[in-house]
Amino acid sequence: MKKLLIIGFLSLFFASLAQAQFGIKGGLNVAELTGSDGQSATYMPFYHVGVFYQANILGPLSIQPEVQYSLQGGNLKSAYTNYDSQLHYLTVPLLAKLTVGPVFVEAGPQFGLLLSANQSGKYQIGFTADGMPAYGNESRPATSEFKRGDFSVVGGVGLKLASTFSLGGRLVAGLNDVNDAKNLTGVNDPRLQNRVFQVYAAFQFGDGKK
Repeated sequence: MKKLLIIGFLSLFFASLAQAQFGIKGGLNVAELTGSDGQSATYMPFYHVGVFYQANILGPLSIQPEVQYSLQGGNLKSAYTNYDSQLHYLTVPLLAKLTVGPVFVEAGPQFGLLLSANQSGKYQIGFTADGMPAYGNESRPATSEFKRGDFSVVGGVGLKLASTFSLGGRLVAGLNDVNDAKNLTGVNDPRLQNRVFQVYAAFQFGDGKK
């Protein structure tokens, strides 16, 4: 019985490899950092590029892990501040994909690793001699202001226009607070989450047939 189970598993594994497709993808990020503490967030345009691996599992169902470089962030504005944040992430979406005719839907978790960050504009740069917040216009590295890890959920739809070419759109909604500012505490420490709308084109190598 155990041998039959092993043989069945290996058969399914190699069958999925035979139908697997590797590909490259890239496109537009329209991103914001959703905030609190009276700050208004504004979407900004960025981009992403990556590679993926699609393996057919059963009928129209497949799995698609990806590795992407994703530039995202947004503008945050309050009564005293107005600055842009650029966050450079290595992201790994792990998606389930259902294809019916030319239409596909995809969903799953995404794990992100912050590579670097920078900020530019007017924000708090320290304190005055009497202990009041001091604001100024600067451009600076800001990697230490953000947590290195980000966890998101992904959902999207698309069209496969040819055997090797498809177009799609996704919403990537961050679930955890990525803010790690050391000079803000309590109610002045806003909770920040990534939110990204993606539009992309994908090119696949191979036709995915046995």
